[in-house]
Amino acid sequence: MITVRPAQARGNANFGWLDSKHTFSFGSYYDPNHMGFASLRVINEDKVQPGKGFGTHSHRDMEIISYVLEGELEHKDSIGNGSVIRPGDVQRMSAGTGIAHSEFNASATDPVHFLQIWILPDTAGIKPSYEQKHFSVDEKQGRLRLVASPDGRANSVTIHQDANLYVAVLNKGDRVNHSTNNNRSLWIQVARGSVEINGQTLQAGDGAAITQETEIAIAATTDNTEILLFDLA
Repeated sequence: MITVRPAQARGNANFGWLDSKHTFSFGSYYDPNHMGFASLRVINEDKVQPGKGFGTHSHRDMEIISYVLEGELEHKDSIGNGSVIRPGDVQRMSAGTGIAHSEFNASATDPVHFLQIWILPDTAGIKPSYEQKHFSVDEKQGRLRLVASPDGRANSVTIHQDANLYVAVLNKGDRVNHSTNNNRSLWIQVARGSVEINGQTLQAGDGAAITQETEIAIAATTDNTEILLFDLA
């Protein structure tokens, strides 16, 4: 079964410096029918104006993944990490017992466009930690590239949950398949472009919850399509 979450149905918070689209309930946007999906709790599509960003704030017991689509995002945290996240980078921050961090647009001239993803951990109260890896376009071109997993296999970042995140960059006519089993759930988020999934069309910003399916086929209908696929317990 495939249930589409249309882009235009998402929550929206626009503060001028930040335009944020919420796939699931977040902040002042609350929808009891969209509180998350399996262990996936947040997918926010954020656009931050030059030189602006999120001041220091705290998190606990959450696996937080940042995925930049365009621009540069500067990160600093209370456990001593500081970096700039660029397209192709995957940053994982395990908040555990508590971590404070800030995120700012690293450019004085260009906006930054990124996805902020929260996944519920399988264990509360772990030691906070941080990890960042780069995945080139070539690694994702025409295939599903594993970028986050519970065991760090295939050089992916390690998350504390039975969840696997794949990314694919596709051109029109490209097709990828993914197999799973009936006790797992899938979520697909279209970052840009458009795809057909088992005959169902999704556009940029759309998401889809997939259950009771053991095989899905994803076909790009435009060039420069980018998708994220979550395989969840």
